[in-house]
Amino acid sequence: MGEETSQANGSTTSTSLRRKAAEVIATSLETYRSKPFSFWLLLFLSSGAMLTAFPASSLLSRLYYNDGGQSKWILSWAAVAGWPLPALLLLPLYALGKASLTPLSLALCFWYALLGFLSAADNLMYAWAYAYLPASTASLVAASSLAFSALFGRAIAKNTLNMSSLNAVVVITAGVVIVALDSGSDRPPGVMPRQYALGFVLDVLGSALHGLIFALSELVFARVLGRRSFHVVLEQQAAVSLCAFAFTSAGLAVAEGFPAMRREAARFAHGGEAAYANVMVWTAVTFQLGVLGGTGVLFLASTVLAGVLNAVRVPFTSIAAVIWFHDPMSGFKILALVITVWGFASYMVGHSSVRKTSAS
Repeated sequence: MGEETSQANGSTTSTSLRRKAAEVIATSLETYRSKPFSFWLLLFLSSGAMLTAFPASSLLSRLYYNDGGQSKWILSWAAVAGWPLPALLLLPLYALGKASLTPLSLALCFWYALLGFLSAADNLMYAWAYAYLPASTASLVAASSLAFSALFGRAIAKNTLNMSSLNAVVVITAGVVIVALDSGSDRPPGVMPRQYALGFVLDVLGSALHGLIFALSELVFARVLGRRSFHVVLEQQAAVSLCAFAFTSAGLAVAEGFPAMRREAARFAHGGEAAYANVMVWTAVTFQLGVLGGTGVLFLASTVLAGVLNAVRVPFTSIAAVIWFHDPMSGFKILALVITVWGFASYMVGHSSVRKTSAS
């Protein structure tokens, strides 16, 4: 009798799982068919750019300091020095008549300048953070950008924020707290406790500013530029990066950073000036591709999804930092990594449920 009951329960569970799988597949197909193929291709490319270029940019930032770089202003400047890249991508579209230049209004110029200033400040905060934190730790702390993206996305861009999203925010915040409690185990040689604490705080503030920039960018697309065509993503990225480049160049000039570049390059490890130029160029390229991908995601989807993908890159960056830079990976840090992934999974499951409920 007990064996028959067990078999019946197993059969019921199996049927339930098959039904749920069929519902997920049906919902996914319905979602896919609701948008043209070009939409999914652009979303795939934008997401891929975020998940590959941002980790590469983070690792290059740590490499800059490891091999002899010292200036936070120079690293911030290198990040936005690639502003012509999105502009170059726009030229063929204009030349072939596939897109037309968006007229500049006073409001649009204000938003470009504001976002450029915030981006410059954000880059500088991250530059300070990577100067004092291991790359794996800095990336784990930066996962808090999901929490800020969700909150700012709700407050500014009116994105949906359900209980699963709030749960993900709380769980990922707990992961950041765990990293903070383990701060003594992975402090790089020569970094004082006060400097480590400063890097940690600036990493959190930079993540908050990152979430704010995402939300404000989505607001600009919704209220000013409109979601007309993907070329407006390239226009915004070129204009905002140009403004950020102007602000950062002014700061670098005041800090006498331009003459310091030659001195840093001369003593840079593993190749001197050639290695230094290589790191600077690839920092500019990877950062621009990452930001372009993030801007594309929030244009096509939402601020919250951009924040989620920003958190997803954490495992890639942390594992790569352990392999490449031999970052210490304590039990606390592994626990924080697991919690971060769990928070991401919580968001995805909850968001999928909301979409299925809305569709029905």
